[in-house]
Amino acid sequence: MAKRTAIVDLGSNSVRLVIFEKSSRYAFHTLAEYKRKVRLGENAYNNAKFLQAQAMQRTLETLEYFKEMVLKHKCKKILIVGTSALRDAPNGKDFIKEVKTKLGLNIRCIDGKTESYLGGLAALNLLSNIKNATTLDIGGGSSELCLIKDGKIQDCLSLDLGTVRLKELFYDTNKLEKLDAFLDESLKLIPEHFKNDKLIAIGGSLRAISSSIMDKNSYPLKTLHEFSYKLENEKKHLERILNANIEDLYDYGIKKDRFDTIKEGTLIFTKIATKLGTKEVITSGVGVREGVYLNDILPPNKRFASNFNPSVRSLQDRFLGKQKTKIPHYVSLLFDELSNLHNLDAHYKSTLIHAAKLCNIGSYLNFYFSNEHSSYFILNALNYNFSHQEKALIAILIRSAGRKIGIYAEPFKELLPPFEIMTWLNFMLGYAKIIALNHPNESKLEFTLHNNSLYLYSIKNLNIPKDELKKLILPQDLVLVLNQKP
Repeated sequence: MAKRTAIVDLGSNSVRLVIFEKSSRYAFHTLAEYKRKVRLGENAYNNAKFLQAQAMQRTLETLEYFKEMVLKHKCKKILIVGTSALRDAPNGKDFIKEVKTKLGLNIRCIDGKTESYLGGLAALNLLSNIKNATTLDIGGGSSELCLIKDGKIQDCLSLDLGTVRLKELFYDTNKLEKLDAFLDESLKLIPEHFKNDKLIAIGGSLRAISSSIMDKNSYPLKTLHEFSYKLENEKKHLERILNANIEDLYDYGIKKDRFDTIKEGTLIFTKIATKLGTKEVITSGVGVREGVYLNDILPPNKRFASNFNPSVRSLQDRFLGKQKTKIPHYVSLLFDELSNLHNLDAHYKSTLIHAAKLCNIGSYLNFYFSNEHSSYFILNALNYNFSHQEKALIAILIRSAGRKIGIYAEPFKELLPPFEIMTWLNFMLGYAKIIALNHPNESKLEFTLHNNSLYLYSIKNLNIPKDELKKLILPQDLVLVLNQKP
């Protein structure tokens, strides 16, 4: 098992190196990432798709630097994939051979369907609750679509629509009058069964658009992965980007390194989204690189187990080690026993258990203010398979830990459930933490609800400080009774 694996994604526009580190068999996190805009496909589309000497030299130098970084990080494995510009180029094989000869690196040139599959594989495994959706990955030379149906990859498609391709063929040559016809011919290649209400946005251009929308809407989280929006609500914003002068793109939250291709990316996105009948867009912070990695480490069915989350396990492995706690067990018992009173949807139980598993993680940084530290870990390192609503909820529950939910929850109010639900979940987590801290693990506990009184009983004496219980915010008219049975 390679503890550290380097993945290089050699695209038409950029080349990226990502280093993933395993903490256990399937748990992993990103250790480092490097990006260079080498423009391997520069001037190729106007020269019969031949890679140009300067572009190949830039790429070769970047790969040499990446090799140094791979060695520095002591990676046991390196996987390099080349996409559109490389597979289209008549001299692509010559370049691959040159890289092998000069650097000793093997590049695997993947076809469009494989590129589409890898993006879909990453989205399916690392986004939350993806059952039916179509992924769209807009690159420099091509755009890939992957159809996900009933939680499985059903079909893959690659189109010769890319930001650099459009820029060089139409924008740079002032042939915009021919652009619509070119786009229409490409869109005809999208089969009807790819249509979907949900579109998963992959790739730098689409992430730049999502970042722009987040900035415009003063969105409370800074995390792009799992950010979603209704396309209808943002159509005018997309039109403004398309019609803006280059120097005005700053005003729309577009970073300078995207100025030269963001219009092309936005145009491709809006055309394909319209063709697909998109209503909701879900931003994916993962793509081909993560797909290559997952394809390498996952079992034959290419899925994580249903009860396994790579981010939760990675955080536990790295920061909690072999430390054991009864908090998840206690919150599970409390949720079930109180179910007739709180009437919460079953998915909140899973959220509560995840909060219980990670509520002590902040003590790794410092025992004092550990709740605040734990909350920060959740907001910034709980990366995969959690919606923004779930992340915000877990972070606030851990921060509050049974006490009054403070003003720190205010910035996230649009993501949080109603206050009554928050109160119940907050109480259960806080109560479970107090019990786990003050009660011996070897003694079995019994929770019983009777006439709005929650009885906690143990054969051994319960040494739980009453002043700690007084700090708990109890829901409704709930009463706590210790070491008695109803």
